[in-house]
Amino acid sequence: MTKQEQKAKLVVLISGRGSNMISIIDAIKNNRLHADVVAVISNRPDAQGIQYAQQAGINTFTVDHTHFDDREEFDKALTSIIDAHEPDLVILAGFMRILTSSFVAHYPKRLLNIHPSLLPKFKGLNTHQRAIEANEKKHGATVHYVTDELDDGPIILQASVSILNNDNPNTLAKRVLEKEHQLYPDAIQKIIQERSF
Repeated sequence: MTKQEQKAKLVVLISGRGSNMISIIDAIKNNRLHADVVAVISNRPDAQGIQYAQQAGINTFTVDHTHFDDREEFDKALTSIIDAHEPDLVILAGFMRILTSSFVAHYPKRLLNIHPSLLPKFKGLNTHQRAIEANEKKHGATVHYVTDELDDGPIILQASVSILNNDNPNTLAKRVLEKEHQLYPDAIQKIIQERSF
């Protein structure tokens, strides 16, 4: 198989409905993204995204964080499943766990996250509310490499929306999420083209 025929192997980590995961799977189906999702892993057994992945014929796993004494043990269990699939990239898609330094170090320049703000602004939670309260004119989403620092790391791609006068956190969140669904597959494809997996 030539380099051109090979597809980048992705392992996707989720905690909930997995809407960004779905956008990645859809982009692959529509030939916008030259990759394969080889596994989807959730830290919550009730994550809706797991059912979607199963219906799409993707290997799914649950590593329930409540079954582990500490973050290190949880991350070790997670790593063993991820590494068994030999992914080119590990994609955090609404994965609501803070990962240990050793986990992050294990996947240098291979661990991606999407954050609902134009980083470096509004790291952490409640980004839409905070952007409105700060009277920002623009808000959006950022795909970045994961480092030890929360919502930090080199930026891969960003997409923005205008904040409207009548926006509230929910209306703004909805428009940002629509941008995320376009942005994440685009950012992954950008890396694939740059690296020629």
